[in-house]
Amino acid sequence: MKRIGARRAAVLRSLVCAVASAGLVLTGPSVAHATPSQSSIEAQIDKQWNQLEPVIEEYNDVHGKLLKNQAQLNILNKQIGPLELQVDVALTQVRGMAVDAYMQGAPNAFGAMIMSGSPTGLTEKLTYLDQLSRHQQDQIAGVARLRDKYTGMKSDLDTLTQSIAARDSELGQQKNAIQKKIDALQRLRIQAYGASGGDDGNYRLGPCPATYTPDKGGRAAQKACSLIGKPYVFGSDGPGSYDCSGLTKVAWASVGVTLDHYTKDQYGETTPISRDELQPGDLVFFFPPTLHHVGIYVGGGFVVHAPHTGDHVRMAVMDKVGPIAGFRRPG
Repeated sequence: MKRIGARRAAVLRSLVCAVASAGLVLTGPSVAHATPSQSSIEAQIDKQWNQLEPVIEEYNDVHGKLLKNQAQLNILNKQIGPLELQVDVALTQVRGMAVDAYMQGAPNAFGAMIMSGSPTGLTEKLTYLDQLSRHQQDQIAGVARLRDKYTGMKSDLDTLTQSIAARDSELGQQKNAIQKKIDALQRLRIQAYGASGGDDGNYRLGPCPATYTPDKGGRAAQKACSLIGKPYVFGSDGPGSYDCSGLTKVAWASVGVTLDHYTKDQYGETTPISRDELQPGDLVFFFPPTLHHVGIYVGGGFVVHAPHTGDHVRMAVMDKVGPIAGFRRPG
């Protein structure tokens, strides 16, 4: 009951804000307004969302690169650690030899001759000591060079990662502002469609996929169809929610094909095809030149896509989603 009460209170607050967002005037107990039509609200949603989604996709891109760099740094740290240990052990051994030489005196010609019994033995002993010293120095130098190489790589990667982390942090700080805009969009939806926010909408427009194909594309399309009804959450790739590139990433991952969680990367990772070549599983990119939205073709002129916040994964007529930027085939 508490949850229902909280939800109702949230809806009431949203309606108040939605009224303000729509440009209505509150003057004391009376309200002067003109109720906006559903089509005008949808137009506002589309306009605002098309400004928001590129920012969200950039965040996906930057955050993905940050995670990859951090993983690479962890690998380098694991490689550098043992090398540093080898150098430290070797240097400790050298320092031990130096202490022994200081305490006991370095081997000299007379002592070596007594120990060896002949000048020939002296030469062999000194040669052996020299070779031993050179060998140890070469070992230390080789390990140190490898350590320094990895340390240099780590330093370069550190610099790059710090730059990416700064951008990631900057985008992260924009999340509150982005979320406020997203909330405003949702309030417009509530105003247009009621408190249900479209939860009971018809997300499936027919058989999905329209035709069955047993190849990878067909199975990827089937996976996307199985996710119809899941809520949109930006930056999400499942299992409970998805954004547009998260949906296509997971659909193709189900058949062993890896795609990055970023629309422009997915565009670059896939092969261009013509409209006439479209098959279930192919990706359809929208809104040139930003390419900030993608859906997966399921046949019959339909795509499955994750439209925007407040909506759900759904089927849609491909030509009604938005301006088409191109068709691409993964795998």
